Amino acid sequence: MTIIEALLQWGKEVFLPLGDIGLFIVAFAESSVFPIPPDILLIPLVIFNPALALYYAAISSIGSVLGGIAGYFIGLKGGRPIAARLFSEKKVRRVESYFEKYGAWAVLIAGFSPIPYKIFTIASGIVRLDLKKFIIASAIGRGSRFFAEAIIIMIWGEQIIRVLERHFEVISLSIAAVIIGVIYLRRKIQAKTV
Repeated sequence: MTIIEALLQWGKEVFLPLGDIGLFIVAFAESSVFPIPPDILLIPLVIFNPALALYYAAISSIGSVLGGIAGYFIGLKGGRPIAARLFSEKKVRRVESYFEKYGAWAVLIAGFSPIPYKIFTIASGIVRLDLKKFIIASAIGRGSRFFAEAIIIMIWGEQIIRVLERHFEVISLSIAAVIIGVIYLRRKIQAKTV
């Protein structure tokens, strides 16, 4: 068992028995400091009780956005030195380039994708992204991800889990690529009309 697998197993054992409270705690912490994604709790909770799928998606979304705001303020107050302690210089530079290129869209894309979201929440504070734009982008990105997962599992149940396990990164990166494409086309069209 790898360190990541052990950490994920520990997260399930500690937080899954707490139900919706555990889900909120993990969603909040993952968006600012914790390495365990809330999906590992959201998915089994929805499987065990599909009638509460949208409730669990809302808990994940709210916890994640609030945790993202905490991450934003960690970046705002701690700045680049805190990022250097948490992430490699290469990751910090790459994220900064995403902000230069996409602004708040980088937060939205990261919120939906398998990219560690806390990197973008902390970086948002470091680059002093407008807080209102940050919150809106976080809510759309994280909400889209968690509600999509919950609805898909609610409709197709456990059989979709096997598909998601095998192809989650490809699926979410494909959706992120489509979002980036739409942003790019939108900017091209706006540039021609100006």
